[in-house]
Amino acid sequence: MEPARKSDTAATSVGSADLFDASTDAAAVISRDGAVVGWTRGAEALLGYSASEMVGASAGRLLAEPEDPARVGGIAERCRAGNGWSGMIRVRHRDGRPLDVLLRVSAAFRMDGRECFLLSAREERGRWTMAQSVLDGFLARSPVGMAVLDRDLRYVWVNGTLEQLGGVPQEERLGRRLSELLPGLQGEALEKLMRKVLATGVPVTDYEYDGWSWADPHRRHAYSASFFPLVDTDDTVTGICYMVLDVTERWAARRILSMVNEAGTSIGTTLDVLRTAEELADFAVPRFADFVVVDLLEPVLGSETHEALLDDAGSAPARPALRRAAVRSVREGCPEAVYRVGDRVGFLGPPYDAKTLIKGDPLFIPVLDADQDPWATAEPRRPDRIRAFGIHSLISVPMRARNTALGLATFARTTNPAPFGSDDVLLARELVARAAVCLDNARRYTREHTAALTLQRSLLPPALTGGTALDVASSYLPADSAGGVGGDWFDVIPLSGARVGLVVGDVVGHGISAAASMGRLRTAVQTLADMELPPDELLAHLDDLVLRLGGEESFSGADARGTAAFTGATCLYAVYDPVTRRCTMARAGHPPPVVVPPDGPAYFPEIPAGPPLGLGGMAFEATEIELAEHSLFGLFTNGLIQACDDVERGMARLAEALARPEPDLEKLCGTAVRDLIPGPQPDDIALLLTRTHALGADHAVSWDVPDDPAAVGEIRTRAARQVTEWGLGELAMTTELLVSELVTNAIRYAAPPIRVRLLRDSRLTCEVADASSTAPRLRHARSTDEGGRGLFLVAQMSLRWGARYTGEGKIIWAEQKIPAEQRISAEYRIADERETP
Repeated sequence: MEPARKSDTAATSVGSADLFDASTDAAAVISRDGAVVGWTRGAEALLGYSASEMVGASAGRLLAEPEDPARVGGIAERCRAGNGWSGMIRVRHRDGRPLDVLLRVSAAFRMDGRECFLLSAREERGRWTMAQSVLDGFLARSPVGMAVLDRDLRYVWVNGTLEQLGGVPQEERLGRRLSELLPGLQGEALEKLMRKVLATGVPVTDYEYDGWSWADPHRRHAYSASFFPLVDTDDTVTGICYMVLDVTERWAARRILSMVNEAGTSIGTTLDVLRTAEELADFAVPRFADFVVVDLLEPVLGSETHEALLDDAGSAPARPALRRAAVRSVREGCPEAVYRVGDRVGFLGPPYDAKTLIKGDPLFIPVLDADQDPWATAEPRRPDRIRAFGIHSLISVPMRARNTALGLATFARTTNPAPFGSDDVLLARELVARAAVCLDNARRYTREHTAALTLQRSLLPPALTGGTALDVASSYLPADSAGGVGGDWFDVIPLSGARVGLVVGDVVGHGISAAASMGRLRTAVQTLADMELPPDELLAHLDDLVLRLGGEESFSGADARGTAAFTGATCLYAVYDPVTRRCTMARAGHPPPVVVPPDGPAYFPEIPAGPPLGLGGMAFEATEIELAEHSLFGLFTNGLIQACDDVERGMARLAEALARPEPDLEKLCGTAVRDLIPGPQPDDIALLLTRTHALGADHAVSWDVPDDPAAVGEIRTRAARQVTEWGLGELAMTTELLVSELVTNAIRYAAPPIRVRLLRDSRLTCEVADASSTAPRLRHARSTDEGGRGLFLVAQMSLRWGARYTGEGKIIWAEQKIPAEQRISAEYRIADERETP
């Protein structure tokens, strides 16, 4: 075979993709002697010969020009050496017309014992040529702005599109530089970029920038430019060409997406309604607007529910009550604002009423006229501010979330000369929508937090008193809004015999559920304390109660209703006796109390920790210590000592704070909490601080009673005499009757030893102790019964009565109320005695 055109090399100028893409080529297998061994349908389609006509025939019949044996031999030798060959040849179709084809010959291979070559060919199409006039028209009318600049970066050619984009006529551009014509389009920065392209010869593509142009001086546009050097035939850079495309819409969409994403991290960082409104205003100024106000419906700023306030258009008020929540401006002090934060805001005039908030469509005024409604009608001061500060464009967007109207956010431009556009309305809606969800979350959380805090405060004791046994002070700090209200509680419970019960506890969890659980436990402790149970037994009963409550909530599906099940609590219960100055206490997983003796360092008594309430199956142990008079005895929750992230360090700091010489207990309590907790904390904090007193021999007397009914008269006389000596003569007769009935019952039904004790503190208490553990029972005797009225009379004559058990038996006690004038006199005497050395 002889090629029709010269091609002595193995490759031509054909691209590599064309060289290897043979999916549509004509292919044939030719043996060493030129006979056709294989013929494909592609070859039949290209040349018109069928396989039956060509297989076995000579391939030379296809050539349109005479063979060149030397050339054919050279090609064969090249292919035998393992190299292929390609080139242009002219062949003849079956119908006689010549065809120019690109022929490729593979390296030699053997098939059926013969040396063969694989040939593939495709028809060479004629190349399309373009007239100069067509090329000039394309450049002039291209939708892409184009320009050619010389090495001094002066215009030498500009197409019509670039002229329209920049707004500068072609004749004014020629011979001048970009920075001279369009300073608002970052001319100097672009020229610096073009000089770099001239110096390096490396093109720059898709460089984006934004600015104003003479074609649209009131709107910011974004452009994408590409720069590349113009090179002469001798590789000399003669100038630079750049192409510009207006990508404002793409830039605006990307800007909206970017700002909305950024807003998601900047707005709603807290669960505070006012702070969320401030974050929206802070974010929008000056990124988006020069002046922003956020006005919220008054119920949103409060804790009450208001979902139905504006959801029903028929019952919505014509003028909703709005209050300013946030205001921001590029000017210091926000002088544009007619109203300040906290002021009640007048709504826009008709037709902008409550339906505007319900419908939720933005109010868009691209060009603001201060003399037109609704400005002058709604607020006479507004037109003056609009004129004075040049407020020329405005967007007002109702804030709605979960089908609830929340308020109105208004964006205005003053120093920025560009008016808002439709893209800005879309951005404003997105920003407000995100802020509205955060506001609604904050509103809902604030409502729940306020309800939980109100519930918790209502369950805590309104006033604490330790009687004559203790001076009492307390401090309670709820957790910050992020942590949620917890279940900390404390209480001081007056007990019989001038004793006082002290309790502090902490329910696991936060929110209304924790506050409600705290109320249950506080009530349970008061009930169990009235039963005169010792601390370890009281905690055991409380543990059973927590287990039962947790089981009931799990069985009733409390978790499925969205409330947390009762999971447990910690607690410490102590009983102080001012007569013996002994304090008995037990704890259930709670921190130990702190003791500060009047003449010694603070310490924490070693009390068995015990398991937290709600575990069950484990015992609690009680510990008894003696407290010197005027000792400080403090109970607290773990939030007070965990603020330091180190419990031991927190306990050391608490001991140091309480060791200060401060006679005012309330002041000492508040100062200690402020020193340990200077700011918001994630957990509730409770500190119950007491100062102990002792009831000496002049406030308590006792007598041993012989096991003889005749001894009752003597004990009655002693009791009446002692009460009279205390200045309580009005109670002498009642005391005689109480002592007579209680001692008679002890002699008749109990076992010796029997002992009577009278206590004088805020009340007058009569106690009769015996060695029997039999519980007394109040009976209602019939008219024919000769006895059985003793305890009934005791209950009628006393303020309250009861029984408590000791290690030796039991004590039956009865209290009488001391008249006010006598009680005050007695309290003064007690105070004088405490101050007397």
